[in-house]
Amino acid sequence: QGCTKTKKPKKQPKPPHENGNESMIEKTEPEHVDAPAELSFPPTFSVSEIKNKQRRHLMFMKLKQEKRKLKVALKKKKKKERDALGDKAPPKEVPKTIENQRVYDETTVNPEDEEVAFDEGTDEFSAYFNRLTNPKVLITTCDRPRGRTVRFCNQLATVIPDAHVYYRRGLALKKVIPQCIARGFTYLMVINEDRKVPNGMVLCHLPDGPTAHFKVSSVRLRKEMKRRGKDPTEHSPEVILNNFTTRLGHSMGRLFAALFPHDPQFVGRQVATFHNQRDFIFFRFHRYIFKNEKRVGIQELGPRFTLKLRSLQKGTFDSKFGEYEWVLKRHENDVCRRRFNL
Repeated sequence: QGCTKTKKPKKQPKPPHENGNESMIEKTEPEHVDAPAELSFPPTFSVSEIKNKQRRHLMFMKLKQEKRKLKVALKKKKKKERDALGDKAPPKEVPKTIENQRVYDETTVNPEDEEVAFDEGTDEFSAYFNRLTNPKVLITTCDRPRGRTVRFCNQLATVIPDAHVYYRRGLALKKVIPQCIARGFTYLMVINEDRKVPNGMVLCHLPDGPTAHFKVSSVRLRKEMKRRGKDPTEHSPEVILNNFTTRLGHSMGRLFAALFPHDPQFVGRQVATFHNQRDFIFFRFHRYIFKNEKRVGIQELGPRFTLKLRSLQKGTFDSKFGEYEWVLKRHENDVCRRRFNL
């Protein structure tokens, strides 16, 4: 009542076949055709436009699989062309990385430069490298350290010879530094923590500085490492400083080198490595083992951690009136991302 019926449009007859048979073709359902195994997506296709989560994940996996197949096919094609050309084949393309795209730094140090040699003879570490002083390190923490930070300090004391761990007792660093100088210490190392995890290090060279502030990350203690060797012995380790090429990096290398005694004891077969890569300093502690005359094996002893230089201050620690020689600045553009400081 009150509703009007809509008339359905009449179906138009299909045209007759060429053989003259004018009979209507019976309506049949189309047969199901399997989709091809390899789907070809249009160039403007975006998986994120699909609203259904399951279908979006399925299409993403198919798209990823298709890209992988195309990559493998292109790789095989290039290999066949290289095999066919033989010696006349063009050289392989070198992949672009942040390391090989690094912008040349004008402060890169030449070891044979006379100015660099003069600076090394008159800087704060000249007494150590002239064998006038022996390193003696005091390791302490922030106020009320947690167990993980204390264990980290104790393991650092086993890596650095003649290192002593003392409890902070709430003293300010300005009061700690004169006591260290009076007792003959050449370094003050302070380990800071945040949320029970070590996250910072202040390394102060005594008595004249400089003072370096590092961010500490990726700390792995000995019990957290797999396939580690036995605990280190009391022998003085060898020191490897890798990739400290700039003027600032050269200063950092001398800062780390002065932590250890002059003459390593090769009987212990222990090596402390400071490896700089993209301004991140990776520390590793190994023991090498001679398997035969040609093969050498290494065992990591731990701990391991990563340092990132935040600032370098002249003289001893002074947070208010200290003169900063270098401070980390955050850059946003791509050119500065390829420029490193160490």
